Amino acid sequence: MSTSTQKNTLIPIIIIAGLFFIFGFVTWINGALIPFMKTINELTDAQSYLVASASYISFVVMAIPASSIINKIGYRKGMSLGLIVMAVGALVFIPAAEARTYWIFLIGIFIQGMGMTLLQTASNPYITILGPIDSAAKRIAIMGIANKVAGALGSLIFGAILLSGIDEIKEKLSTVSLEEKETLLNTMADSVVTPYIVMAAVLFVLGLLIRKAPLPHVEADPIEEDKDGETSKTSIFQFPHLWLGVLTLFVYVGAEVIAGDTIIAYGISLGMPGAEAKFFTTFTLMAMVATYALGVFLIPKYISQAFALKASAVIGIIFTFCIVFTSGFTSVLFVAGLGVANALVWPAVWPLTLKGLGKFTKTASALLIMAISGGAIIPPLYGKLVDGFKIDLISQGMSEAVATAEAATSGYWILLPCYAIILYYAISGHKLGLKK
Repeated sequence: MSTSTQKNTLIPIIIIAGLFFIFGFVTWINGALIPFMKTINELTDAQSYLVASASYISFVVMAIPASSIINKIGYRKGMSLGLIVMAVGALVFIPAAEARTYWIFLIGIFIQGMGMTLLQTASNPYITILGPIDSAAKRIAIMGIANKVAGALGSLIFGAILLSGIDEIKEKLSTVSLEEKETLLNTMADSVVTPYIVMAAVLFVLGLLIRKAPLPHVEADPIEEDKDGETSKTSIFQFPHLWLGVLTLFVYVGAEVIAGDTIIAYGISLGMPGAEAKFFTTFTLMAMVATYALGVFLIPKYISQAFALKASAVIGIIFTFCIVFTSGFTSVLFVAGLGVANALVWPAVWPLTLKGLGKFTKTASALLIMAISGGAIIPPLYGKLVDGFKIDLISQGMSEAVATAEAATSGYWILLPCYAIILYYAISGHKLGLKK
């Protein structure tokens, strides 16, 4: 850091943790929004999942512009602007609910995603360089706890508000007249208005308050110099460890989404009842939160960030084999156990990737945020792999139920190259191009 490291960083860490709580809350309510949107807009399954796509697309589209904005206005104003943009996105839900029009809802979600991109592009590098780079993973692990706790809270609150009585409404829709159907759907759509007005108000107020928050000005360490005191780095393309870091984060986000989003469907494919399987994602979340807490305790006093990343990759590889070569509830538990493998990857990759980037830190942060798109690309590849295995097994004479279970299990092989890339980055990839 170019500013004094003697300043107390506790208050800034608490404030940034609050921001991580906010975008964790907003991100995880998508799980409740998908079935809600499907019902009120009478969508197919594929159409309903555009809720997630609208969020992910915004990270890709907005990341580089967000970097330029933050370069001009700084981290604090960037965070403030991100919160205000998110508030605007929340307000779009009001006309969307009134018109009960899906594409307007998607615009609102996309705008919220733009705000989250600004917020993430500012807050992730800020918390990374707020203190010593060697303890950055510890600070980001604290952010992870705030993010995942908010996610669990958000999905519970919005699940209760938006999905209350949804099964009864679905039953009524098939029996009532067209006019009654419209009334039912309009009433259900209106239930989104109040929570989103509250959300918009909270986000807008926080956006104003963050401008006055006691956040110290920080900048990344300068780029390392040559022997003559000059730096030869003139482009973002001269940092191979950065591009490998982006690839690592891309495959990690894909692996994390697979661990959290496929586990319920996986349990059901193994013949477990939905009432039991619906809690499986919570197992993954609990594993992540516990490992975040462990990371806060261990890093950097007992283990380095690079070691934490190596351990995460090795555990991921071992658990992938365990998923494929075990069966039933044991296999499900190993999927949940991927939360242990995934928790410290994001906290470790950020400081290892941003090390030595100096004035290129903000642009690099935008590239890392774009890597979140791995969550939109790798899980569908898992689905295609499962479909391919299933068709092949049925063609060999296997019953559909057994083929479904076998294919769902075999699909997890896609995680192996993901964790192999993470392991390579942990061992040597993060040092590529940097001076010894």
